[in-house]
Amino acid sequence: MKFIPVVNKDRKPLMPTIPSRARRWIKQGKATPFWKKGIFCIRLNVESSSEEVQKIAVGIDPGSKREAFTVKSKSHTYLNILSDAVFWVVKALKTKREMRRTRRNKKTPCRQPRFNNKFRKVFLPPSTKARWDVKLRICKILSKIFPISDFVVEDIKARTLKGKRRWNASFSPLEVGKTWFYNEMKNLGNLSLRKGYDTKKLRDKFGLEKSSNKKAEIFEAHNVDSWVLANDIVEGHTEPDNKEIFRLIPLRFHRRQLHMLQPEKGGKRKRYGGTISLGFKRGSIVKHSRYGLTYIGGYSESKRITLHSIEIGKRICRTAKPEDIKILTNSSWRYKSI
Repeated sequence: MKFIPVVNKDRKPLMPTIPSRARRWIKQGKATPFWKKGIFCIRLNVESSSEEVQKIAVGIDPGSKREAFTVKSKSHTYLNILSDAVFWVVKALKTKREMRRTRRNKKTPCRQPRFNNKFRKVFLPPSTKARWDVKLRICKILSKIFPISDFVVEDIKARTLKGKRRWNASFSPLEVGKTWFYNEMKNLGNLSLRKGYDTKKLRDKFGLEKSSNKKAEIFEAHNVDSWVLANDIVEGHTEPDNKEIFRLIPLRFHRRQLHMLQPEKGGKRKRYGGTISLGFKRGSIVKHSRYGLTYIGGYSESKRITLHSIEIGKRICRTAKPEDIKILTNSSWRYKSI
C-alpha cells in the first residue's frame, strides 16, 4: 500500500501516512501496528502533532457480481477495493424451504411456530439484506481507519416490466434494498448520488475507458467508476494516481443443518455446517507453525482442523493440530493485494 491509515490513542482516524514514516514510528515506539480486515494500520502511542484532516470521499460502484470502493482526497488516492457481491443466499433459502416442507410430511417433533417477522415495519428479504449489508460493512470498516466525510454512490434503478406502470419498480428488491442502504449511509457521512450516465460523462471527461470484462481483477473493470465518483467530490486529479487494488472476498459460512440432504450407506447422515471448528471460529486468521498465515475451515472426527489459503481460498491442509495454531484475529473475509 502506498499509504498507511493512522488512528490516534482514542482510535479516532487521522490522515494516512507514507510507509517509511510508519515504519520509523513503529521502530521508535511512537506507534503500534495492527490489521483491520487485512488492511495494515498504525495506532499512535503519543499525542499527535496535528489532528486536522482533509476532505476524504468514498466512491462506491455497486454491481451484481463485483463492487468497487475508492478512498480519495484532493491530494491522493489512498485505497481501491474490489469486493465480491453476496449472491448465494437465494439458493440457500430455497434449499432450506424445500427441506422444511419435506420434514412436515414426516413423523418428527414440531416446534411451535415463531412470530411472523415479515410484518415488521422495516422488512428486507434475507437475500436483499445480505447483498446490501456487505457494502455497509465495508463502509463502516473504512470509516474506522479513514476520516471520511463524504460518500458518493452510483444510483442504480430497477428495470420495470414492459407494458406495466412505472410504480412497480418501487416494490422490487433492488429499490427496497438501496433505500435501506441509503438511509444507513446517512449515519456515516454526507451521501451523494450519481446516475449511471453521470458516471460515464465523468469517465469521458478524463478520457478513461471501462473494461467489458466485468470479472477481471483490474482497475478498469470497476474501480475506474468508483475513482471518478470520489474525484467528482474532492477533485484534484485528471487521471488516476493509484491503480493498486485490494481484493476483499466475503467468506461463505454454511450454517448448521439438521442433517445432510442425502444419507450415506446404512442411512447415516454426517454432521454439516456450523461456524465453530474445535473451539476456533471459522474464517479466523491464524498462524501455523508450518503453513504460515492461513484461515480456519472445517474439522474432522480425528480432531484435526482444515486450513485454507488467504489469497486464493484453496485448502492447503486437512490435518492441522489445534496446538500448532496461533489465533490472530477473527475474520469473515479473505483478501489479497493486486
